[in-house]
Amino acid sequence: MLIFNIKEGYNISLLLLFATLGNVLGSLLNYYLGLKGEEFLEKKRLLKSEKTAKYKNFFNKYGGFSLLFSWAPIIGDPITFIAGVLKYDFKRFLFLVTLAKFARYLFLALVVL
Repeated sequence: MLIFNIKEGYNISLLLLFATLGNVLGSLLNYYLGLKGEEFLEKKRLLKSEKTAKYKNFFNKYGGFSLLFSWAPIIGDPITFIAGVLKYDFKRFLFLVTLAKFARYLFLALVVL
């Protein structure tokens, strides 16, 4: 849709803004589901709290790099979900995801122009 709308001559700034905003909102939903999903996964014994602490430390150290791939179609949603499960710092999450999503759409817009 973004490419079609750019070719139709709509305002590129607004298109980038709304495309990024919509995609970030989807990532925020994944993050929220991850936050709430941790308790569920521990109750179902799919996740052990001892190992979760280990994973949280690892993700806090290197998770920012992986969040830069949140723009990718197949792996992006699971990454944002995992960030929620591991309670990654929300401000960092929001910044990195917004940056990644915006960069994706900016690249597409520049290729179309």
